Amino acid sequence: MKYDFDELIPRRGTNSCKWDSAPDDDVIPLWVADMDFRTAPAVIEALQKRVSHGIFGYTRVPDEYYDAVTGWFSRRHGLAIGKEDIIYISGVVPAVSAIIKALTVPGDKVLILTPVYNCFYSSIRNNGCEAVSSPLLQAGDSFEVDFADFEAKAADPKVRVFLLCSPHNPVGRVWTREELLRMGEICRKNGVIVVSDEIHCELVYPGHRHIPFASLSEDFHAHSVTCLSPSKAFNIAGLQIANIVAPDPEIRAKIDRAINVNEVCDVNPFGVIAAIAAYNSGEDWLEELLVYLKGNYDYMKGFCSRHLPEFPVADLQGTYLAWMDCRVLGKPSEVMEEELISRAGIWLNSGTMYGAEGEGWLRWNLACPRARLEEGLNRFFGFVRRRL
Repeated sequence: MKYDFDELIPRRGTNSCKWDSAPDDDVIPLWVADMDFRTAPAVIEALQKRVSHGIFGYTRVPDEYYDAVTGWFSRRHGLAIGKEDIIYISGVVPAVSAIIKALTVPGDKVLILTPVYNCFYSSIRNNGCEAVSSPLLQAGDSFEVDFADFEAKAADPKVRVFLLCSPHNPVGRVWTREELLRMGEICRKNGVIVVSDEIHCELVYPGHRHIPFASLSEDFHAHSVTCLSPSKAFNIAGLQIANIVAPDPEIRAKIDRAINVNEVCDVNPFGVIAAIAAYNSGEDWLEELLVYLKGNYDYMKGFCSRHLPEFPVADLQGTYLAWMDCRVLGKPSEVMEEELISRAGIWLNSGTMYGAEGEGWLRWNLACPRARLEEGLNRFFGFVRRRL
């Protein structure tokens, strides 16, 4: 490979949330969703050039930025985005919060497919709304939408927004065209606006294809909002850059107003520079990253098949986050998380972070050098072997 994803890069002592939050230096953190790889060289070079200037005042977002975003999504995903449709923002979480503020009033309901990304709950709650869960159904080693339940809940007149996670975190699903069309048709019939968080859209593995919700039809394009960011795919979350795509002028104006009310309308120069470099010059790095991440997942599946057959891992179609069924231990997920940190020196995410439907599950972050993943799996094996 042209790029070295096996390099063990020290991150402790860099004020890393992932590494420096651990209770001691022996803990291997495989929890929060950032990667232990350096970003694409093109991104580093662009940032170094900007740093060498030495002045870091307020920034404007140039036409080059919009060209990079629209060009990337057109050629890679077949999604036509107008420059005027884009609202830049510091991150997808503040984007989701501002969109909910714009499209609901306190007391409204927001539909979600659970278990789901934990910040969805806080964004809904912080805007005075109620989260309505439509639990995913386990189907073998994967998950699917319970469309009877989904349709019944979308029909509630208090449900104003469907917050879609695509690809889905934490269960790793990449939704098919047929699934997305069915979700969209149910929402249109019931006057529910689809807000699609597609932050993981680049992290999709062979045999699957990310389909932007807004690309399905002109009608869906006009009556949906999409959240995008290079942060996950290029490991630049700390640079805080994301985009809201809202083609409808009225919806876009409401969101723009909510962003200003929340005072998250400004971005930093490094995020802008990094996004341009990633989208214009980072594709070959991303392609190699995907091969390596798929290799990590295959390694984990093989390890679990040989040594941990009681702990099945869900089929990983997208994201770098593996969803492991640990219900055989008979312990709450939060207890398992705490015991793994204190007794095994490995930090995973409790399944209940993502809703009650995650009880008994743990989420693994596979975006690390394989040797680190191997050590984490060996520690997990040693921990559970003493308890089964």
